[in-house]
Amino acid sequence: MKTLSVIIPSRTQDKQIAFLERSTRSIREQTAASAVDIKIVVAVDQGKLLAEDIREKLGITCVESHAASQAAALNAGINAADGDYIAFLEDDDQWCAPFLEYALCALESADFVSSTQAEYDERDIFLRVQDFPTPSSWLMPKATLKKVGPFDETFRFHLDNAWLGRLSETGLRRIHLVESTAPVDLKYAAPVRPWLANVVRLSNNLCRLSRHTLPTPLVNRLVHSKSGMARIAAEPALQQISIAEQQRLANQYKRIPW
Repeated sequence: MKTLSVIIPSRTQDKQIAFLERSTRSIREQTAASAVDIKIVVAVDQGKLLAEDIREKLGITCVESHAASQAAALNAGINAADGDYIAFLEDDDQWCAPFLEYALCALESADFVSSTQAEYDERDIFLRVQDFPTPSSWLMPKATLKKVGPFDETFRFHLDNAWLGRLSETGLRRIHLVESTAPVDLKYAAPVRPWLANVVRLSNNLCRLSRHTLPTPLVNRLVHSKSGMARIAAEPALQQISIAEQQRLANQYKRIPW
């Protein structure tokens, strides 16, 4: 049986354990859970290792990063991962039960799979469909990760864009999974879901859209006031960091990679 390593970066805060209980449960409740041997690696800041009883309760391996950043945590998880497949999931996000089933199927004709996400607020109220391929929706063979390499730790906010930019340089095939009612032809997607069209256009045209059979996204994403994007919107100093990172990406790739 092939193995899947799911890497969860997690910061210490009041809801950390509640988030991890929910995210790890969503992994174990996958309809394809019996098709692969799933190993969950939770990566935390240095000195913030989770207690042994919590690790045992969650059924996880916990590793410490060398720096207090998301990229460093993700890379610490990558260094500890030994699965045939690699996936990422933010600790406050969840996979819907069929995510892995659809994603593994898509990998039969691609080297990297992502998905749209349903965004919810802290009251569990649906907000919108997020078309950008956040890491919580990524699944790939280990060979793809090895070819692209780890996350660039010089990026604070746009490390996912930077990684996707390097992915585009490899020429590897990508599939972005969308809801059963979503447009998959750019002619129809561009006017009504421009971000969905961007996934294709800003991937260097290496990504194709593919419908699954559900009317809603395969990943649920929590939007809250302490998230990186919310803090960027609220704090001018962080906005400047974000703008500088985006300019750096545009200079390197002649676009912001998606």
